[in-house]
Amino acid sequence: MDVTDTTQQAFDRAQELKRFEESKLGVKGLLDSGLTSLPPLFIHPPETLFTLKPARPRPDSIPTIDLSCCDSFRRPSVVAEVGRAARELGFFRVVNHGVPTEVLDRTIAAVKAFHEQPMEAKAKIYRREMGTGVSFFSNIDLFLSKAASWRDTLRIVLGPKLADLEEIPEVCRNKVLEWNQQVQQLGSLLLGLLSEGLGLSPGKLQELKCLEKRVMVGHYYPYCPQPDLTVGLTSHTDSGMITLLLQDQIGGLQVKHGDEWVDLAPVPGALVVNIGDILQIMSNNEYKSGDHRVLANPSREPRVSIAVFFYPNNHEKEFGPFPELVSSDKPAAYRQFTLDEYMRRFFTKGLDGKSLINYFRA
Repeated sequence: MDVTDTTQQAFDRAQELKRFEESKLGVKGLLDSGLTSLPPLFIHPPETLFTLKPARPRPDSIPTIDLSCCDSFRRPSVVAEVGRAARELGFFRVVNHGVPTEVLDRTIAAVKAFHEQPMEAKAKIYRREMGTGVSFFSNIDLFLSKAASWRDTLRIVLGPKLADLEEIPEVCRNKVLEWNQQVQQLGSLLLGLLSEGLGLSPGKLQELKCLEKRVMVGHYYPYCPQPDLTVGLTSHTDSGMITLLLQDQIGGLQVKHGDEWVDLAPVPGALVVNIGDILQIMSNNEYKSGDHRVLANPSREPRVSIAVFFYPNNHEKEFGPFPELVSSDKPAAYRQFTLDEYMRRFFTKGLDGKSLINYFRA
């Protein structure tokens, strides 16, 4: 291929991206318009598609932890389970977590209702900037990735300052507020358990305001006409402290376990917790942020998932490994950095595995 061909190909992709973004349709809008095959910008390179093999069933590979005993004499055993899961895989399910099943169901239904509104209603908040704390878009890394993924997203800032109420779509507003109250309580419990799992005091992570900054994303994965040519979400690790995930019963989430990808099948009533890059850094590699991805949805029924990302909220403070976890035998694996520097780096890269965390290595 000569230079002219390469330039033309790049120009065509840039034009296609621009048209898609300016249409404000999202992938559901494309599907509703009668599309039966994927536009080229959604087709992933062979090296990505080659790995999209059915996951080998491993029902025991994702720990399920019962949180009902956290206020009893059994708390130390729960701490040990949480710590082990965070060290070995970076992912675990929680049951008996205190969030009523009706709240889980209502939250899923509300986010689904938002995405299934007419295009005109959603287009009003189609944007990438977060000035109001609310945005609807397709692919957070649309202009950075090698290929777009088959999903749309509603993003809402939950804390420390809640998004403008009038900007939160009415169709899901009350349910989002209800969900926010629940995740604050559960997040506090989880951070306490994870802190104890590192041998620190239960309140250590909350002292650093790691519960205050919360961002919710409501992903919508509609039916994909050619699921073997794209993905729902590329392989990546999450950038925050922890992520709390609510998913419906469609499935498609996969977690990397060693060299294999395994399905994280939905379990009714359970929530998924995973370690983010910042907590891996602060734990000095005691905890691991887990690689995960979502396959494109081959089902006629859309897949809905709702993740809440927890971040520290002290932008001036420098972060790095906890001094208590650094020794001559285990020196600091990462340098110090501010949250502002960290987030600037995050928004100038695509969702591409551990390149973010590797950037801050000592």
